[in-house]
Amino acid sequence: MTEHTQQDKQIVLEAVVPMTMSGQRLDQVAAHCFSEYSRSRLQAWIKSGQLMVDQRQAKPKDKLLGGETLTVQAELQAEERWVAEEIPLDIVFEDDDLIVLNKPAGLVVHPAAGHAQGTLLNALLYHCPELATVPRAGIVHRLDKDTTGLMVVAKNLPAHCDLVEQLQARTVSREYEALVYGMMTAGGTVEQPIGRHFHDRKKMAVVETGKPAVSHYRVIQRFESATLVKVKLETGRTHQIRVHMSYLHYPLVGDMLYGGRLRLPKGASPHLQSVLQGFSRQALHARRLGLIHPSREEYCEWQVDRPADFQQLISAFEQG
Repeated sequence: MTEHTQQDKQIVLEAVVPMTMSGQRLDQVAAHCFSEYSRSRLQAWIKSGQLMVDQRQAKPKDKLLGGETLTVQAELQAEERWVAEEIPLDIVFEDDDLIVLNKPAGLVVHPAAGHAQGTLLNALLYHCPELATVPRAGIVHRLDKDTTGLMVVAKNLPAHCDLVEQLQARTVSREYEALVYGMMTAGGTVEQPIGRHFHDRKKMAVVETGKPAVSHYRVIQRFESATLVKVKLETGRTHQIRVHMSYLHYPLVGDMLYGGRLRLPKGASPHLQSVLQGFSRQALHARRLGLIHPSREEYCEWQVDRPADFQQLISAFEQG
Protein backbone atom coordinates (compact mmCIF):
# COMPACT_ATOMS: atom_id res chain seq x y z
CA MET A 1 0.00 0.00 0.00
CA THR A 2 1.39 3.38 -1.03
CA GLU A 3 0.01 6.65 0.29
CA HIS A 4 0.39 9.96 -1.55
CA THR A 5 -0.37 13.53 -0.51
CA GLN A 6 0.47 16.79 -2.20
CA GLN A 7 0.30 20.41 -1.09
CA ASP A 8 1.49 22.92 -3.68
CA LYS A 9 4.68 21.24 -4.95
CA GLN A 10 5.51 19.45 -1.70
CA ILE A 11 5.11 15.71 -1.91
CA VAL A 12 4.85 13.09 0.85
CA LEU A 13 4.98 9.38 -0.02
CA GLU A 14 4.95 6.30 2.16
CA ALA A 15 5.18 2.59 1.32
CA VAL A 16 5.92 -0.63 3.17
CA VAL A 17 8.53 -2.83 1.47
CA PRO A 18 6.94 -6.16 0.39
CA MET A 19 8.50 -9.22 2.01
CA THR A 20 8.81 -10.69 -1.49
CA MET A 21 11.46 -8.04 -2.23
CA SER A 22 13.73 -9.14 0.62
CA GLY A 23 17.39 -8.96 -0.45
CA GLN A 24 16.83 -6.39 -3.19
CA ARG A 25 18.54 -3.01 -3.41
CA LEU A 26 16.87 0.14 -2.12
CA ASP A 27 16.82 1.79 -5.56
CA GLN A 28 15.13 -1.29 -7.07
CA VAL A 29 12.55 -1.45 -4.28
CA ALA A 30 11.86 2.29 -4.54
CA ALA A 31 11.28 1.93 -8.30
CA HIS A 32 8.69 -0.77 -7.53
CA CYS A 33 6.96 1.08 -4.69
CA PHE A 34 6.90 4.48 -6.40
CA SER A 35 6.69 3.35 -10.03
CA GLU A 36 5.13 6.60 -11.24
CA TYR A 37 8.45 8.39 -10.67
CA SER A 38 11.54 8.05 -12.85
CA ARG A 39 14.50 6.05 -11.52
CA SER A 40 16.75 9.11 -11.80
CA ARG A 41 14.37 11.15 -9.63
CA LEU A 42 14.21 8.36 -7.01
CA GLN A 43 18.01 8.02 -7.02
CA ALA A 44 18.31 11.76 -6.39
CA TRP A 45 15.84 11.58 -3.49
CA ILE A 46 17.76 8.66 -1.91
CA LYS A 47 21.13 10.42 -2.21
CA SER A 48 19.77 13.69 -0.82
CA GLY A 49 18.05 12.01 2.13
CA GLN A 50 14.57 12.94 0.94
CA LEU A 51 13.77 9.22 0.60
CA MET A 52 14.36 7.48 3.94
CA VAL A 53 14.24 3.87 5.18
CA ASP A 54 12.63 3.63 8.64
CA GLN A 55 13.46 7.33 9.07
CA ARG A 56 17.16 6.73 8.36
CA GLN A 57 19.14 7.74 5.30
CA ALA A 58 20.46 4.87 3.22
CA LYS A 59 22.40 4.32 0.00
CA PRO A 60 20.84 3.24 -3.31
CA LYS A 61 22.76 -0.08 -3.23
CA ASP A 62 21.79 -0.97 0.36
CA LYS A 63 19.84 -4.23 0.51
CA LEU A 64 16.53 -4.36 2.35
CA LEU A 65 15.01 -7.16 4.41
CA GLY A 66 11.34 -6.50 3.72
CA GLY A 67 8.83 -4.83 6.02
CA GLU A 68 10.71 -1.52 6.22
CA THR A 69 8.81 1.73 5.72
CA LEU A 70 9.98 3.98 2.90
CA THR A 71 9.10 7.65 3.25
CA VAL A 72 9.59 10.53 0.87
CA GLN A 73 9.39 14.20 1.75
CA ALA A 74 10.43 16.24 -1.25
CA GLU A 75 9.60 19.19 -3.44
CA LEU A 76 8.68 18.31 -6.98
CA GLN A 77 11.01 19.96 -9.46
CA ALA A 78 10.24 20.44 -13.11
CA GLU A 79 12.04 18.13 -15.52
CA GLU A 80 14.45 20.65 -17.04
CA ARG A 81 15.26 18.55 -20.08
CA TRP A 82 11.69 18.85 -21.36
CA VAL A 83 10.93 21.93 -23.40
CA ALA A 84 7.44 23.44 -23.79
CA GLU A 85 6.51 23.80 -27.46
CA GLU A 86 3.50 25.40 -29.12
CA ILE A 87 2.05 22.39 -30.93
CA PRO A 88 -1.72 22.24 -31.64
CA LEU A 89 -3.72 19.80 -29.52
CA ASP A 90 -7.17 18.38 -30.30
CA ILE A 91 -8.63 18.46 -26.77
CA VAL A 92 -11.88 16.53 -26.34
CA PHE A 93 -12.35 17.23 -22.61
CA GLU A 94 -10.52 19.17 -19.90
CA ASP A 95 -11.15 20.03 -16.26
CA ASP A 96 -8.98 20.57 -13.15
CA ASP A 97 -7.91 16.90 -13.08
CA LEU A 98 -7.86 15.56 -16.63
CA ILE A 99 -7.10 16.30 -20.25
CA VAL A 100 -8.61 13.90 -22.78
CA LEU A 101 -7.23 14.43 -26.27
CA ASN A 102 -7.44 13.01 -29.77
CA LYS A 103 -3.89 12.24 -30.90
CA PRO A 104 -3.14 12.59 -34.61
CA ALA A 105 -0.98 10.22 -36.65
CA GLY A 106 2.72 11.12 -36.74
CA LEU A 107 2.90 12.60 -33.23
CA VAL A 108 5.35 10.87 -30.85
CA VAL A 109 3.96 10.77 -27.30
CA HIS A 110 7.13 11.02 -25.17
CA PRO A 111 10.65 12.36 -25.83
CA ALA A 112 13.19 9.64 -26.55
CA ALA A 113 16.34 9.12 -28.56
CA GLY A 114 15.78 10.84 -31.88
CA HIS A 115 12.64 12.61 -30.64
CA ALA A 116 13.77 15.08 -27.94
CA GLN A 117 11.27 17.69 -29.10
CA GLY A 118 8.11 17.92 -31.15
CA THR A 119 6.28 15.36 -28.99
CA LEU A 120 2.91 15.31 -27.28
CA LEU A 121 4.69 15.86 -23.95
CA ASN A 122 6.28 19.08 -25.26
CA ALA A 123 2.86 20.24 -26.47
CA LEU A 124 1.24 19.47 -23.11
CA LEU A 125 3.85 21.49 -21.22
CA TYR A 126 3.05 24.52 -23.39
CA HIS A 127 -0.71 24.08 -22.97
CA CYS A 128 -0.48 23.45 -19.20
CA PRO A 129 2.89 24.51 -17.68
CA GLU A 130 2.05 23.08 -14.23
CA LEU A 131 2.36 19.58 -15.76
CA ALA A 132 6.13 20.02 -15.40
CA THR A 133 5.84 18.84 -11.78
CA VAL A 134 3.67 15.79 -12.53
CA PRO A 135 5.49 12.55 -13.42
CA ARG A 136 5.96 12.30 -17.23
CA ALA A 137 3.90 15.49 -17.56
CA GLY A 138 0.78 13.54 -16.60
CA ILE A 139 1.04 10.92 -19.34
CA VAL A 140 -0.12 7.58 -17.93
CA HIS A 141 -0.43 5.53 -21.13
CA ARG A 142 0.78 5.85 -24.71
CA LEU A 143 -0.24 5.42 -28.31
CA ASP A 144 2.28 4.53 -31.00
CA LYS A 145 3.49 7.40 -33.19
CA ASP A 146 1.18 6.48 -36.09
CA THR A 147 -1.81 5.33 -34.04
CA THR A 148 -4.61 7.88 -33.70
CA GLY A 149 -7.25 8.48 -31.08
CA LEU A 150 -8.00 9.03 -27.43
CA MET A 151 -5.51 9.47 -24.60
CA VAL A 152 -5.99 10.71 -21.05
CA VAL A 153 -3.50 12.94 -19.20
CA ALA A 154 -3.51 13.66 -15.44
CA LYS A 155 -3.14 17.33 -14.49
CA ASN A 156 -2.10 16.81 -10.86
CA LEU A 157 -0.45 14.19 -8.69
CA PRO A 158 -3.58 12.74 -7.01
CA ALA A 159 -5.23 12.30 -10.42
CA HIS A 160 -2.03 10.74 -11.78
CA CYS A 161 -1.85 8.21 -8.94
CA ASP A 162 -5.55 7.39 -9.35
CA LEU A 163 -5.25 6.76 -13.10
CA VAL A 164 -2.12 4.63 -12.67
CA GLU A 165 -4.00 2.49 -10.13
CA GLN A 166 -7.01 2.19 -12.48
CA LEU A 167 -4.75 1.06 -15.32
CA GLN A 168 -3.07 -1.50 -13.07
CA ALA A 169 -6.50 -2.74 -11.89
CA ARG A 170 -7.59 -2.97 -15.56
CA THR A 171 -10.68 -0.83 -14.93
CA VAL A 172 -9.89 1.68 -17.69
CA SER A 173 -11.89 0.81 -20.81
CA ARG A 174 -9.90 1.22 -24.05
CA GLU A 175 -11.54 0.30 -27.33
CA TYR A 176 -9.81 0.45 -30.70
CA GLU A 177 -10.74 -0.05 -34.33
CA ALA A 178 -8.26 -1.84 -36.58
CA LEU A 179 -8.33 -2.82 -40.24
CA VAL A 180 -6.56 -6.14 -40.74
CA TYR A 181 -5.65 -8.16 -43.81
CA GLY A 182 -7.68 -11.33 -44.34
CA MET A 183 -11.29 -12.34 -43.72
CA MET A 184 -11.96 -13.11 -40.06
CA THR A 185 -14.85 -15.48 -39.50
CA ALA A 186 -15.53 -14.50 -35.90
CA GLY A 187 -14.18 -12.60 -32.93
CA GLY A 188 -12.34 -13.98 -29.93
CA THR A 189 -9.70 -13.33 -27.29
CA VAL A 190 -5.93 -13.40 -27.57
CA GLU A 191 -4.21 -14.12 -24.26
CA GLN A 192 -0.53 -14.34 -25.13
CA PRO A 193 2.42 -12.77 -23.26
CA ILE A 194 4.33 -9.99 -25.02
CA GLY A 195 8.00 -9.14 -24.65
CA ARG A 196 10.94 -7.80 -26.64
CA HIS A 197 11.64 -9.68 -29.88
CA PHE A 198 14.65 -11.99 -29.50
CA HIS A 199 16.42 -10.79 -32.66
CA ASP A 200 14.94 -7.40 -33.59
CA ARG A 201 15.05 -5.01 -30.61
CA LYS A 202 12.71 -2.55 -32.34
CA LYS A 203 9.93 -5.12 -32.29
CA MET A 204 7.81 -6.81 -29.68
CA ALA A 205 6.63 -10.41 -29.99
CA VAL A 206 4.64 -13.16 -28.32
CA VAL A 207 7.25 -14.75 -26.05
CA GLU A 208 6.91 -17.12 -23.09
CA THR A 209 8.91 -14.80 -20.85
CA GLY A 210 6.84 -11.74 -21.79
CA LYS A 211 4.32 -9.84 -19.67
CA PRO A 212 0.67 -11.00 -19.64
CA ALA A 213 -1.36 -9.45 -22.45
CA VAL A 214 -5.07 -9.85 -23.19
CA SER A 215 -6.94 -8.49 -26.24
CA HIS A 216 -10.63 -9.08 -26.99
CA TYR A 217 -11.68 -8.58 -30.62
CA ARG A 218 -14.87 -8.82 -32.65
CA VAL A 219 -15.74 -8.29 -36.30
CA ILE A 220 -17.39 -5.00 -37.30
CA GLN A 221 -17.33 -5.39 -41.08
CA ARG A 222 -15.85 -7.85 -43.61
CA PHE A 223 -14.44 -7.03 -47.03
CA GLU A 224 -13.08 -9.30 -49.77
CA SER A 225 -9.50 -9.13 -48.49
CA ALA A 226 -9.70 -7.35 -45.14
CA THR A 227 -11.73 -7.12 -41.93
CA LEU A 228 -12.60 -4.14 -39.75
CA VAL A 229 -12.41 -5.22 -36.11
CA LYS A 230 -13.09 -3.72 -32.70
CA VAL A 231 -10.39 -4.54 -30.13
CA LYS A 232 -10.79 -4.03 -26.40
CA LEU A 233 -7.64 -4.10 -24.29
CA GLU A 234 -7.39 -5.59 -20.82
CA THR A 235 -3.67 -4.83 -20.64
CA GLY A 236 -1.57 -2.14 -22.29
CA ARG A 237 1.64 -3.71 -23.59
CA THR A 238 3.79 -1.99 -26.19
CA HIS A 239 2.38 -2.64 -29.70
CA GLN A 240 -0.13 -5.06 -28.13
CA ILE A 241 -2.83 -5.00 -30.83
CA ARG A 242 -0.29 -5.01 -33.64
CA VAL A 243 1.52 -8.01 -32.13
CA HIS A 244 -1.62 -9.98 -31.27
CA MET A 245 -3.25 -9.49 -34.67
CA SER A 246 -0.01 -10.48 -36.42
CA TYR A 247 0.18 -13.53 -34.14
CA LEU A 248 -3.29 -14.53 -35.43
CA HIS A 249 -2.01 -14.04 -39.03
CA TYR A 250 -4.25 -11.00 -39.51
CA PRO A 251 -1.68 -8.17 -39.54
CA LEU A 252 -2.86 -4.57 -39.58
CA VAL A 253 -3.14 -2.90 -42.96
CA GLY A 254 -0.19 -0.55 -43.40
CA ASP A 255 1.87 -2.07 -40.57
CA MET A 256 5.29 -2.52 -42.15
CA LEU A 257 6.88 -3.60 -38.86
CA TYR A 258 4.57 -6.54 -38.14
CA GLY A 259 2.91 -7.13 -41.50
CA GLY A 260 5.81 -6.83 -43.89
CA ARG A 261 5.83 -5.03 -47.22
CA LEU A 262 2.75 -3.51 -48.86
CA ARG A 263 0.12 -6.05 -49.92
CA LEU A 264 -2.12 -5.31 -52.90
CA PRO A 265 -5.11 -7.69 -52.77
CA LYS A 266 -5.84 -9.82 -55.84
CA GLY A 267 -8.30 -8.07 -58.12
CA ALA A 268 -8.05 -4.76 -56.23
CA SER A 269 -9.35 -1.79 -58.19
CA PRO A 270 -6.92 0.97 -59.25
CA HIS A 271 -8.58 3.20 -56.62
CA LEU A 272 -7.99 0.69 -53.79
CA GLN A 273 -4.42 0.14 -54.95
CA SER A 274 -3.80 3.90 -54.98
CA VAL A 275 -5.29 4.40 -51.48
CA LEU A 276 -3.25 1.49 -50.08
CA GLN A 277 -0.04 2.85 -51.59
CA GLY A 278 -0.74 6.23 -50.02
CA PHE A 279 -1.58 4.85 -46.56
CA SER A 280 1.80 4.73 -44.85
CA ARG A 281 0.89 3.78 -41.26
CA GLN A 282 -0.86 1.04 -39.32
CA ALA A 283 -4.65 1.22 -39.57
CA LEU A 284 -5.33 1.57 -35.85
CA HIS A 285 -7.52 4.10 -34.04
CA ALA A 286 -8.28 4.43 -30.30
CA ARG A 287 -11.98 5.18 -30.68
CA ARG A 288 -13.40 4.93 -27.16
CA LEU A 289 -12.00 5.60 -23.66
CA GLY A 290 -13.77 5.12 -20.35
CA LEU A 291 -12.62 5.57 -16.73
CA ILE A 292 -13.67 6.58 -13.24
CA HIS A 293 -13.12 10.31 -12.80
CA PRO A 294 -10.43 10.75 -10.08
CA SER A 295 -12.28 13.36 -8.01
CA ARG A 296 -15.93 13.00 -9.07
CA GLU A 297 -15.72 9.20 -8.72
CA GLU A 298 -18.18 8.66 -11.57
CA TYR A 299 -17.70 6.75 -14.80
CA CYS A 300 -16.90 8.97 -17.79
CA GLU A 301 -16.57 7.93 -21.41
CA TRP A 302 -15.45 9.64 -24.60
CA GLN A 303 -15.52 8.65 -28.26
CA VAL A 304 -13.90 10.13 -31.38
CA ASP A 305 -14.54 9.36 -35.04
CA ARG A 306 -11.96 7.73 -37.29
CA PRO A 307 -9.56 10.18 -38.93
CA ALA A 308 -10.13 11.00 -42.61
CA ASP A 309 -7.34 8.79 -43.97
CA PHE A 310 -8.62 5.74 -42.04
CA GLN A 311 -12.20 6.34 -43.22
CA GLN A 312 -10.98 6.77 -46.81
CA LEU A 313 -9.17 3.43 -46.53
CA ILE A 314 -12.31 1.65 -45.31
CA SER A 315 -14.35 3.24 -48.10
CA ALA A 316 -11.81 2.04 -50.69
CA PHE A 317 -12.11 -1.55 -49.40
CA GLU A 318 -15.92 -1.25 -49.48
CA GLN A 319 -15.73 -0.29 -53.16
CA GLY A 320 -13.27 -3.14 -53.86
